[in-house]
Amino acid sequence: MSDQSPPPGWTPRDPDSPDEQRQQPRARRSGKPPEPGRKPRRRRTGWRRLVPTWRMVLGGVLVLALLLGGALIAGYLLVHIPPANSAATAQSNVYLYSDGSQLARDGEVNRVNVPLSQIPRTVQEAVLAAEDRDFYSERAVDPKAMLRAAWNTATGKGTQSGSTITQQYVKNYYLGQEQTIKRKVKEFFIAIKLGREKSKDYILEGYLNTSYFGRNAYGIQAAAQAYYGKDVGKLSTAEGAYLATLLNSPSAFDVVSHPQSRDRALARWNYVLDGMVKKDWMPAAERAATRFPEPGKVRPAAGLSGQRGYLVEAIKDYITDNKILDEKTLAEGGYRITTTIDKRRQNAFVDAVDTQVISKLEPETRKADRYVRAGGVSIDPANGKVVAMYGGIDYTKQFVNNATRHDYQVASTFKPFVFAAAVENDSRTQDGRRITPYTIYNGDNKRRVVGSRVPYAPENEGQISYGNITVNTATDLSVNTVFAQMVVDVGTVKVKKTTVDLGIPEDTPNFVLGPAMALGTLQASVLDMTQAYATLADHGRRTPYTFLEKITKEDDTIGLPERPRTQAVSRESADTTTSMLVSVVDNGTGTAALAAGHPAAGKTGTAELDRSAWFAAYTPNLVTVVAMMGQDPDTGTLESLYGALGEPRIGGGGYPARIWAAYTKTALEGTEPEDFDLELQPGAVPPPPSPSFEPTTPEETPEEPFPSRPGRPNRPTPPNGTNGQNQGGQNNGGQNQGGQNNGGQNNGGQDNGGQTQGGQTQGGQNNGGTSTGTQGGATQGTNAGTDAGTGAGAGAAARRPPPSAFLE
Repeated sequence: MSDQSPPPGWTPRDPDSPDEQRQQPRARRSGKPPEPGRKPRRRRTGWRRLVPTWRMVLGGVLVLALLLGGALIAGYLLVHIPPANSAATAQSNVYLYSDGSQLARDGEVNRVNVPLSQIPRTVQEAVLAAEDRDFYSERAVDPKAMLRAAWNTATGKGTQSGSTITQQYVKNYYLGQEQTIKRKVKEFFIAIKLGREKSKDYILEGYLNTSYFGRNAYGIQAAAQAYYGKDVGKLSTAEGAYLATLLNSPSAFDVVSHPQSRDRALARWNYVLDGMVKKDWMPAAERAATRFPEPGKVRPAAGLSGQRGYLVEAIKDYITDNKILDEKTLAEGGYRITTTIDKRRQNAFVDAVDTQVISKLEPETRKADRYVRAGGVSIDPANGKVVAMYGGIDYTKQFVNNATRHDYQVASTFKPFVFAAAVENDSRTQDGRRITPYTIYNGDNKRRVVGSRVPYAPENEGQISYGNITVNTATDLSVNTVFAQMVVDVGTVKVKKTTVDLGIPEDTPNFVLGPAMALGTLQASVLDMTQAYATLADHGRRTPYTFLEKITKEDDTIGLPERPRTQAVSRESADTTTSMLVSVVDNGTGTAALAAGHPAAGKTGTAELDRSAWFAAYTPNLVTVVAMMGQDPDTGTLESLYGALGEPRIGGGGYPARIWAAYTKTALEGTEPEDFDLELQPGAVPPPPSPSFEPTTPEETPEEPFPSRPGRPNRPTPPNGTNGQNQGGQNNGGQNQGGQNNGGQNNGGQDNGGQTQGGQTQGGQNNGGTSTGTQGGATQGTNAGTDAGTGAGAGAAARRPPPSAFLE
């Protein structure tokens, strides 16, 4: 029988002992006392088990350092300096119409290499001041900047350049402009090798000969010729500083092609010169005396003549602005770019402008004809695709794209945005009436705006006073005083928000809050206005416009940005606005658009001093904006269009509307006319006629609108002659159907110091009563009145409705 007694030193388990006694340290349970001076080792429990010890951290750091060092050594040994990349041997981009046929090639790369000794020292220093001021003292690479750029690329925070000139030269000459981790790793190792094997002067010379300066110019010599028409050796310090400025953003900082970026370009140019002073490369006194050197005109390639150059430049801007490719990557070439431009509609646009305007110009005999410019854009509202664009007579003759420039006021084409904002915000007049197409406003000339902290009393076109009229009629006749009051009633901040929601960029020049904004003082481009009107046409849904169907390079397809369709304003707001714009075409200033043969909604506009005339209109499935502009071809200054094409004035309802009609008729050829499907706000249906009212003289005009008949007066006649008085018994009655007057011509009314004596209308009675004559308002001054309220028509009124071009 075996011995069951426990072994020596073993403590028997007591089933009644507490758990903590049973879980005592193993050494103590074993009966062995702890070593003298040594604490018992405790086990890591709970969350502490997840925290690495300092030994583990140190070991990990050492392993990582060994791996990183090994990778650097391996990379340095394995990556070799390659031959020059394809960009250094020149490629072209091919642009295609939407049907795949060729639109244009952007030309061969313009590059002329020169030795560093031929480049003035001050020009070299200007480039260093702009791009890498410590080039001669620093290493070939900047690891911190490289890691920062790589991290931003990997995390989708956008591209960022922290490269040295050596790294930029490697990218320009040996690699490419792709923003990828792989390319940056290669750039890193090649730059290190190049920095060890080549001198700083060698690298700077290569950089100056491979950098892109815009205008299709590669290298400092080609840039000197492209911008200043001289060899690089003859460049001044100021000129060299401007070329150095272009390296940061070549096309955007071209103050000739993109005058709207002039302030940014000048700021960068000053930064370069200030950097030269800080580095003691330029005396402060010379810096203070330096003036900006204006570059010469753009000399486009012959292959970009006609509309091709305008289209190519607009598409390039779209690609770079939307960060699809950066400018240098795109300039590298080799891309096939399929656009949204419809070849048939593009040709139709050119034919319409040529037929309606260009063929009628006589610049040799009429000075104003030299100033005439035209621009236009056409968009499919269902998908935002730009299907046609007219930029000017010829890109090789007028290189500034009239469809994308931002230096002309949009005039009364802005007024629909004010009304859309009123409906969107359920706005009311000063006395609490909801604003609808049939809300009554006072349309008297120079009526002071009520409720504005800024005193403002705009003039109507021709200084005509309309009395109390509906919003619908005020839109038909483009009455300035009504919309100046309405923008205050709605709130200028709300109007701006609605305008931005429709598609006008918030940073549009001269987009200033105030009652005058209702008259279209902002300077949006034709393209931007087409975007906004496309939102109205698509029942308030905004689809960002695009020029692109597809971009490919060899076997790779470049991703295009998403363009989500969003409800910018309610359908009720957009459709009610459309209903009023239909009336403008049917009854108001835009009747020339009826020649298109399709139901249309539109708005005319004539800018201050008649420097531009606009017609913005749409059918249910095509939106087109046309503008005529005045500019001196020699000085570039904006000029009035008075006398152009043999006309006293050029209004939006004239030539621009005729171009629109001719183009739209051809563009929609083969399609059935389609009516608008509209959902209107409450109160947008015409109310029954109310009793006629007695007119007021300017002295009797009340500060607040007062209720009156919602009908529309006979269209007032523009002043004709000098020192004449009123409109001679203007009809303020007639049949009221959406503001349409069927009462006939006014054939009475004695002139008595500017007031009529109640002339009867010719054409019968309306609802059993004769219409009451209205005061026409004395007009004076010159025949220079504008939509923005500057100038005035003058003379005795004729007894006929005026041409629609003058009612803006």
